[in-house]
Amino acid sequence: MRLLVLLLALTASVPTWAQQNAPKAADLAATPPMGWNSWNTFACDIDESLIRETADAIVASGMRDAGYTYVNIDDCWHGERDADGFIQPDPERFPSGMRALADYVHSLDLKLGIYSDAGTQTCAGRPGSQGYEYQDALQYARWGIDYLKYDWCNTEGRNAPEAYRTMRNALAASGRDIFFSICEWGDNQPWTWAKDIGHMWRTSGDIINCWDCVVSHGNWNSWGVMRILDMQVERGLRVHAAPGHWNDPDMMEVGNMPAPNEDRAHFAMWAMLHAPLIAGNDVRSMTEATREILTNQEVIAVDQDPLGVEGFPHKRAGGVEVWFKPLADGDWAMAILNRNDDPRAVTFDWPEEHVEDAFSQNRPHFDQHTYAIRDLFRHADAGTTASPLAVTVPGRDVWMVRLTRAGG
Repeated sequence: MRLLVLLLALTASVPTWAQQNAPKAADLAATPPMGWNSWNTFACDIDESLIRETADAIVASGMRDAGYTYVNIDDCWHGERDADGFIQPDPERFPSGMRALADYVHSLDLKLGIYSDAGTQTCAGRPGSQGYEYQDALQYARWGIDYLKYDWCNTEGRNAPEAYRTMRNALAASGRDIFFSICEWGDNQPWTWAKDIGHMWRTSGDIINCWDCVVSHGNWNSWGVMRILDMQVERGLRVHAAPGHWNDPDMMEVGNMPAPNEDRAHFAMWAMLHAPLIAGNDVRSMTEATREILTNQEVIAVDQDPLGVEGFPHKRAGGVEVWFKPLADGDWAMAILNRNDDPRAVTFDWPEEHVEDAFSQNRPHFDQHTYAIRDLFRHADAGTTASPLAVTVPGRDVWMVRLTRAGG
C-alpha cells in the first residue's frame, strides 16, 4: 500500500515540473541527437566530478554551441534500490544525487542522459529495470533526466519489442519527455519494429577505436569503424530512418582513433549516415585537431540536414568509395572515402555519372546542372562541376564536399 501511494504521489507531482522544464516531444528527434557518452573512454570509471567536468568542457570547447546537447552517463552509475524499489545512484560515485547533477548540467544549457537495461541486471552487473520500468521512469523524471539509453543484457529470452514498448510506455507515463535510445545491438532487427517505440535504435554491436577490425570477447564482438559502416549498407538500413526515428551505428570514437585522418573519415561517414553524433572521447583533454573535427559546423549541417535522408554509396571499388547524400533545398553532400592505407587518385566526370537515389527519388542531374563545390574540412570553395574532378585522397581519409546548384 505504501508503494502504491508513493507511485501515485510521484505521478501527480512530476507533470507540473515537467511542463516547465521538458522539451516538446515533437522536438526530441526531428534530427539525430548530438551529445557525449561516458562509455567509450571511461567504461565503469565514472563519478559526478567527471560528468560535471565534461559538461564544463563541452561548453568551453564550443561543442555545446556546435549542437552537442546531451551529457550521457552510461553503465555503472547505479547503487541499490530503496525499500520501496526505487533505484538510487551509487552514493560513493554520485554523493550529491542525480537531481543535483541534472540541475548543474541544465544550468549550462545542456541535458542529462542516463542508462539502464531491459534485463534483471545491466551489462556491468548493476540493477536492471525489468519489473521496475514504471518506477524507474518516474525516478528519472523526478531527477530531471532527458535521455535514456536502454541496453539488452541479462534479458533471458525476453521479447525485445515487448520489453522496449514497456519502457516506452513507462517513460510516456512519467510526465517528462525523455529521449529513448534502444540498444539491443541490432540482434532483433529493431529497424523493422521500433519506429513507434524509440527515437533511435542500435544497428550493430559495440564500436571500438580501430579502423577495420573485429575484436572477439567470447560470445560477442566489438567492431571497427569500417565494419560498422559496411553493416549499414549490407542490411539496407537507410530506408528505415526518417525524422523522429534514426538508425544508430553507435557512439563515435573520434579522438580515440590512432590518427586524425581516421577521426576525420569516421566523423564524415557518420554525418553521411545521418547518424546520431554522440562523442565518446575525453573532451576535457582532447587535442585541437579533435576539437576542430567535432565542432565542424559544415559537416554537422550535413548530419543535421532537415530532409533527414541517409547517404548511400554510388561507387565502391579498390577500397575507394564515392558516397552521395541528398540535402534540403536541392543541395547534395559527397564523400570520397579511401579505405586503403596509402593515397588514391580519384577522378569523377560529373556529366557521365548518373547519380540517383532511388529511395528518395532525388537526382542531381550533373548532365544538366552545374554545382558549386564547397570543401567541408578545408572550409574553402573548390570550383564547380563544370570541370571533371581530380583529387588525391590520403590513406584512411576522406574528401567531403557540399554541392550547391550554381546554374546551368
